Amino acid sequence: MQRRTAPGAAKLLASALLIGCLATGRAAAQDWGDTPYVQTPQNVVDTMLDIAKVGPGDYVIDLGSGDGRMVITAAKQRGARGFGVDLDRKLVALANRNAARLGVADRAVFYQQDLHATDVSAASVMTIYLLPEVNLMIRTRLLATLRPGTRIVSHDYGMGQWLPDYQTELAAPGKTVGIGQRSKILYWVVPGRAAGRWLWRLAPDGKPADFELALQQNFQAIEGTLKSGGRSARIDQPRLSGEQISFTVQVNGATHDYTGRIVNHAIDGKVRIARDGKSRELPWSAARVEIWDPRHAALNTEQALKEIQ
Repeated sequence: MQRRTAPGAAKLLASALLIGCLATGRAAAQDWGDTPYVQTPQNVVDTMLDIAKVGPGDYVIDLGSGDGRMVITAAKQRGARGFGVDLDRKLVALANRNAARLGVADRAVFYQQDLHATDVSAASVMTIYLLPEVNLMIRTRLLATLRPGTRIVSHDYGMGQWLPDYQTELAAPGKTVGIGQRSKILYWVVPGRAAGRWLWRLAPDGKPADFELALQQNFQAIEGTLKSGGRSARIDQPRLSGEQISFTVQVNGATHDYTGRIVNHAIDGKVRIARDGKSRELPWSAARVEIWDPRHAALNTEQALKEIQ
């Protein structure tokens, strides 16, 4: 009988093979300003890709790709495609050799290129291991260029006032920088643009009523006030993830739970209305009649860099 490898063991074996292949080319410091080349331990790579839920449909772009392990792992173990950029031509050559050796050169490609000049618009997932000031230098461009819903995963460093949607810490055996061989992983979903004045009409009690929502936005954080029937109320539990929006609000003694998707200047979704232990669900369609810039849109690179002081 042929012995089959258990799924968990197969994953460990694949990671071990990747480590063995990639470790053959330890390179010197990367020549791109103040961000040196430091290898990301393979277990951190695996966790970053897990958190981003990288799969066959994803296109991964790695800024500062080093020996290529991030995009190569995404291609080899998860069926994704993508590319990495690095200024060090020796690292770029090493990464392309590693991709060829592991049979994924058609799905993982590496270029000698300045990350600031790289077109990242095709990414569904972006991975970075850059110093905090570099993260802040590229933050405005990422928010302006990446599609809403794009996932960004960073090793160790944040994005200033743009707080992560999720953050964790784990052991990083073999890590050559930091204290205690520990790594942080930070995760964001690029938010859509929700700010503005929105109008819609519902008939929660059989009688049509008009609603107006004034939404302010700072990165993925939203807040707003709903007006209807001459009354106003602050929305509760607001959440914006990519183009998905949700919030709760009290209207005339009833709880309205809204969930929907922003598409250009419209929201399509549903609202669940609960009162006196009874609830029902209605379709929800809203139109944006005034467009407001998110507060973070006013932050330029110089202002962003002050966030690390």
